[in-house]
Amino acid sequence: MDRGETGNDANMAQESGGRVGGIPVQLSHLDKVFFPDDGITKGDLVAYYESMAPRMIGYLKDRPLVMDRYPDGITGQRLVQKNVPGYFPDWITRAEVKKQGGVVRHVICDKPATLVYLANQACIELHVFLSSLAALDRPDQLVFDLDPPDEAGFDLARRHALNLREILESDLGLATFVKTTGGKGLHVHVPLRPEADFDTVRGFARDVATRLASRFPDELTVEPRKEQRGHRLYLDIMRNAYAQTVVAPYSVRGRPGAHVSTPLYWSEVEDATLNPGQFTMRTIAAELERRGDPWAGMARRRRRVPR
Repeated sequence: MDRGETGNDANMAQESGGRVGGIPVQLSHLDKVFFPDDGITKGDLVAYYESMAPRMIGYLKDRPLVMDRYPDGITGQRLVQKNVPGYFPDWITRAEVKKQGGVVRHVICDKPATLVYLANQACIELHVFLSSLAALDRPDQLVFDLDPPDEAGFDLARRHALNLREILESDLGLATFVKTTGGKGLHVHVPLRPEADFDTVRGFARDVATRLASRFPDELTVEPRKEQRGHRLYLDIMRNAYAQTVVAPYSVRGRPGAHVSTPLYWSEVEDATLNPGQFTMRTIAAELERRGDPWAGMARRRRRVPR
């Protein structure tokens, strides 16, 4: 951000402004603590999203966004916001998404200035559609959410992400990409040609999840009711529906530790020592410098949903 003599210091004056990509962005209360246990302020969040904009915009720029805002930090109330507030500046791109009985006007994060502005609005988490503006009713991704129970731990998700990949790639000829959720689980993404509707894609995902769960009935389940799962990992496919969202790559999560939802190489998932807690606001820059972006070229590997 071009701030004249202030440089890129996140802990600037209480009220400040600058230009991001030539666009003026007003900033405020940058010393407000958002993650008390980690000493992370709003200014740190703004600086993080500014630095990550070159990597993130490609994953955000044509997808409606849902904002998880924490005006008083992660220990305060979370506000899940879909509609663009009237006070947002005109330079922020909007898109109207049809819903039953009306429309929702979503933010489209197509420029670095938007990321910075949203961070200043206490938007810690960014969640995006699985379809793009070109065909909102036709997903170009499907996602499997591997959500292990607390007592099982991350390794259960890690092992079965690999089993899921085997079915999708070896048996069905699809490409797969994986990322941490920023919590204790993993998301397995499949890039698709935007041809089938959401019902078809979700039905396909359900069939795949059911097949995998049948191979490991003591460890996996497709049961949506939590009380019926026991100690098994839930293979959640319910995000594959119109206007549902998934956490964006490199989004911070509003939880202690400021963990980041981080794309991974499959070779990293094969490593039993993988720890999702290693990917945080403070560590991700060094990780990316060392390893690059595992999701580069994802759009070029889209396939049709198999019959």
